[in-house]
Formats: sequence, C-alpha cells, structure tokens
Amino acid sequence: MTDAKVASAADFESALERLEHIVKTLESGELALDNALELFEEGVRLSRFCHQKLEQAERRVEILLSKEDGEPGSLEAAPFKADDE
Repeated sequence: MTDAKVASAADFESALERLEHIVKTLESGELALDNALELFEEGVRLSRFCHQKLEQAERRVEILLSKEDGEPGSLEAAPFKADDE
C-alpha cells in the first residue's frame, strides 16, 4: 500500500482491520520474502497512521475534559444537580 492509499484510508477502523489482516498473514509464515517485506512496509505505514489518529483523538479528549482555567479536568463524574435544587 502506498502512502497515498494510507492517507486516503477512510477511517481508523478500516486501517486497523487491514493491519490486523497483515499481521495474521505475516504470522502464517507462508509468504515469499519479497511479499512479506512488502506487507511489512504497508503494516508500518498503517501502524503510523493509526498511531497518529489515536494521538489526535487523545488531544481532543484532553481539550474536552480541560477546565476553563486550562488545567486538565477530572475524569470523575460531577454529581448531578436537578434544576429545582
């Protein structure tokens, strides 16, 4: 898979599914060396793509959980207060 194909991957899940398939194929040990290297290279590119997507998601979560003063927010749920309290 070329860099353009990785870049055009529709989403994280598709890339991860393809990466899992590549790992299973490589683990089978039934490929010729050249084919195995080609798949390994594709796997490395997909792994980097997935890693980048996970880092982006982590940054978005950190922003969403941050307090107004810029400090990271707590992951604990705040107690619910009804409007009439």
